[in-house]
Amino acid sequence: MGFWKSLFSPTDASSVPTQAVSDDYAINAPGPEQTARIIFSTDRNIDLYELEELCDAVGWSRRPLRKVKKAIQHSFLVVTMWEQQGARKRLIGFSRATSDHAFNATIWDVVVHPSFQGRGLGKALMAQLIKKLRSEDISNVTLFADPHVVNFYKNLGFMPDPEGIKGMFWYPE
Repeated sequence: MGFWKSLFSPTDASSVPTQAVSDDYAINAPGPEQTARIIFSTDRNIDLYELEELCDAVGWSRRPLRKVKKAIQHSFLVVTMWEQQGARKRLIGFSRATSDHAFNATIWDVVVHPSFQGRGLGKALMAQLIKKLRSEDISNVTLFADPHVVNFYKNLGFMPDPEGIKGMFWYPE
């Protein structure tokens, strides 16, 4: 519960070291590429083809780019993660949330490039997303997770079916 506690505490003592760079955030890249920086951004001006390549890298099904663009435009919050080496920036993570702008937000489309998984960067991306949601006074955060990533979210403090609440779905026939 430490992940959530750090996001809800008044001092906001997040375990992810961040340094403000206008609307971007940076941490030193873990691993051998110490010259690389990891930048977090809330800028929605994303090259959709670069996002498609990122989603391809993790094996996601392709979606029409016009619908992806619309989903990004209508999201409450978008947080992207970039590897920066010198002047070169590469999209390595993406996440977004929809919201009622008062109480609730739902996290969608969390993706981290396979080459950067297992380094704590997914946790850092989620921390940035939730920190921004909390700064907007959103206190009820939900998400949908594929079975193979449920433990990742459990380790961040997400609970499946809290208090017996079940997600319900309706699909057109």
